[in-house]
Amino acid sequence: MNIEKIISEKDFQLGIFSANCSGGFAATKIPERWPATWDDNVRLAQLADEVGIDFLLPISRWIGYGGETDFHGSVLEPISWASGLLALTKRINVFSTVNTAFTHPVVVAKQLATADQIGHGRAGINIVAGWNQPEYETFGIDLPSDHNDRYALAQEWWDVVSKIWISQERFDYDGKFYKLQHVEGMPKPYRGTIPVLNAGSSSQGRGFATRNSNFVLTSVMGPEDGAEIVKTLTNLAKQKYQRNVGVFTISHVVCRQTRKEALDYLHYYAEENADWEAVDNLMRLQKLHAKSFTEEMLRTYRSRFAAGHGSIPLIGTPDEIANEIRKFHEAGFSGMTLAFVDYVSELEYFAQEVLPRLERMGIRLPRLLKQEI
Repeated sequence: MNIEKIISEKDFQLGIFSANCSGGFAATKIPERWPATWDDNVRLAQLADEVGIDFLLPISRWIGYGGETDFHGSVLEPISWASGLLALTKRINVFSTVNTAFTHPVVVAKQLATADQIGHGRAGINIVAGWNQPEYETFGIDLPSDHNDRYALAQEWWDVVSKIWISQERFDYDGKFYKLQHVEGMPKPYRGTIPVLNAGSSSQGRGFATRNSNFVLTSVMGPEDGAEIVKTLTNLAKQKYQRNVGVFTISHVVCRQTRKEALDYLHYYAEENADWEAVDNLMRLQKLHAKSFTEEMLRTYRSRFAAGHGSIPLIGTPDEIANEIRKFHEAGFSGMTLAFVDYVSELEYFAQEVLPRLERMGIRLPRLLKQEI
């Protein structure tokens, strides 16, 4: 992943999000909902690799959200998942989502370096500083009530990981959260380090993301408010840390030949057959323990949470969806994630109809040219 090229030239990146989780992004009871088996993920990853999708991004979950479907009750562990997919693909970048509170940095540094060796430089890391209190209870540890403490731990965690990757000699580390002796780590990542993604919406989260990550993943209501958020994040990175960052946002897609077909399918899976108990559990946790969504978003977008985990809806014809994606490109975003109800069949149609439109708009490089870079 040529990070500086992506940020500077705006080859708008598209990635698949949450396919390692049962249900994907859709809290729905329909029988054809995404099961997220390993075989499903292999089919999806190889298709995404073939059609020119840029990256795969998993969610890290250890318990489900309940409801009739136990939304996200079955989840493939992200580092194992990424390692397997890197071995079975050729071009696509594959991120691992890692919660700093649940994993030791020395272990993660070696796991991800190994994954990057498997993929010949195509691994990435999505760092999560923690938000889901029931999962903390599962691990028998306390969720710090102060965001400052969560991100102070995350900073030490990342300092250890990144130092392992660049250090040629053993070192000791004496921090508040980690006190380590004679630390070393071989092999190194394939190219010395790997791309970092982080979702930061609180002030502490944005500070961590702009200081450490290459890409900031953020939730927005649309391209209008998103443009201001992109400006805020990129200015913070440049002015405070002298760094360039790209900004991504998240979406869910229903693309059909007609707008009516798309809206009818959205109504079918996200209204008539929504798992409302799981939706409300998810929203309650987001409101209590995360800063990813504003109060207005949590009040207004209950249906959006059923349809796509609170993400941007891209609903309509190929022309409509391509034009909507262009708005996010024009707002300054470097890319966005996509989720579908049936990732495989719907990505096939998206690749056939939407990707060529984006190439003609000049938003994305042609697939064959991207393969040569």
